[in-house]
Amino acid sequence: MWSKSQAVAEPPAASPAPGSSSPVVPFSVPSASRLGSSTSRSSARLGASIQIKGQVTGDEDLQIDGKVDGPISLRGHELIVGSTAQLNSEIHAGEVVVAGKVVGNVHARGRVDIKKDGSVTGDISTARISIEDGAHFKGRIEIDPTKSQAAAD
Repeated sequence: MWSKSQAVAEPPAASPAPGSSSPVVPFSVPSASRLGSSTSRSSARLGASIQIKGQVTGDEDLQIDGKVDGPISLRGHELIVGSTAQLNSEIHAGEVVVAGKVVGNVHARGRVDIKKDGSVTGDISTARISIEDGAHFKGRIEIDPTKSQAAAD
């Protein structure tokens, strides 16, 4: 057991010099900011009452909670398929998170996550995949880890 007389007092930690190049970022900040990204990623959302028939393209992250009938292309960005979403789409994105229903092939450079209540009917091509217990998937999976390395180059 340690007593107060045995405890060694540590000197206070030196604060970083002003203009230090290593900023302190709290854990509550999104991971893109923690990775040293100097620009914040913008994102968009299509609400549950929105219905789109046609092609969806973009250069930002996108969350869809409505219905889309047509191809979706978000090269290098994240697509979140909300729990109320119904997509009949060929999807090309950096990462895809599915909590709703997707009918069509999914191509992701990074990761595909199918959540507990999510459903994918179609082929998946990705570098990494996660399918939670209770999720529905019918199709083929092609896992190619070089996809994420090629995206990083």
